[in-house]
Amino acid sequence: MSPKTTNFVRPLRVFTGPNTTAEKGFRSRVSMPTALAPGIHPTPSHDLVFHGGKTIADLVFTNFYVGGSPAWNASDIKSIDQALSEAMSDQHLNNVMSQYYESGKISSTFKGSHVLAGPPPKTVSQGDVENLVRTLFHSGTLDGSDFPNTVFNFMLPSGTILNTNEAPTKSTIAATVEKGAANEAIPHEEEEDSTKGLGGYHGSIHVGAGTAKKIIYYAIGVFSEQLPNGTVNGIPVFHQPWKSVVATFYHELNEARTDPDVEDAIRAGNHPNAINFLGWTSAQGEECGDFPVFEANPLTEVFQEVHLSKGSAKVPVQFQYSDADHGPGKPRSKPAPFAGAAHAVKKTAV
Repeated sequence: MSPKTTNFVRPLRVFTGPNTTAEKGFRSRVSMPTALAPGIHPTPSHDLVFHGGKTIADLVFTNFYVGGSPAWNASDIKSIDQALSEAMSDQHLNNVMSQYYESGKISSTFKGSHVLAGPPPKTVSQGDVENLVRTLFHSGTLDGSDFPNTVFNFMLPSGTILNTNEAPTKSTIAATVEKGAANEAIPHEEEEDSTKGLGGYHGSIHVGAGTAKKIIYYAIGVFSEQLPNGTVNGIPVFHQPWKSVVATFYHELNEARTDPDVEDAIRAGNHPNAINFLGWTSAQGEECGDFPVFEANPLTEVFQEVHLSKGSAKVPVQFQYSDADHGPGKPRSKPAPFAGAAHAVKKTAV
């Protein structure tokens, strides 16, 4: 007997700019059953709902810089590593995200960064990055990683175009870690690429079999900037591109910690169990970082440099959706209440 099909709508797992070709394309394929940032109105219809899938309370992440040392400014790498590590572990920022965990406790650990040797690729597809993850795994580069809780970030260099094509491109990404280049820890949609508003996305692959089977989580994002020919690549909100890189991966890591198995939900398609892979998404299929970007006008309403809870330093972030605020939540001095409690009350009342 064949599995019963359901009208499952594909959830979002991409980071796109508002009113771009990429956003319109991805949102047209989405179908899910049915302290705010200044200037944005409450939108309770977009509150996130827990579907029973996995979440990651104690996140671990490592950064990989694609394209070799010549493609990256050492000061940019240092700035990205430090700012992203500080943002992901900041108490006031995490007081927004902790509402999606019943314990109310979350953490983030940065495991350092590595530069991948080789020429900067012109174009990178989903097929490319997933092949790269497999290569790194089988070469032993990822040995010792806490795979169930780790996200491997792949930062693309200036000029590289990203798309979501599942097929690999003709050229492969180098998977050799440059010696001495590590910093210590502190579906076919080719037309919707990073020159059309795509900033990045997160996903997962399965390796091994049986008891040795593992799920490896990854995120990938572009170096958001205006290219020499005038084309905009990615979502360059900040004047310094490295800050936009930080905001992109702040978006991706928070989505990965609240909805890590979204790729499995997409692969499952119309299978009745597909939705069970999802963690927190809205009824519209949006993850925690999506609707704030779609709603903001201008983008600086949700892309801002904020003070860290300890000290006067600032980090560039993108505000994430907060059920407690019914919209993009600013950093909080106290944790937001558990979002699942409010939904349980609504469900009981019905």
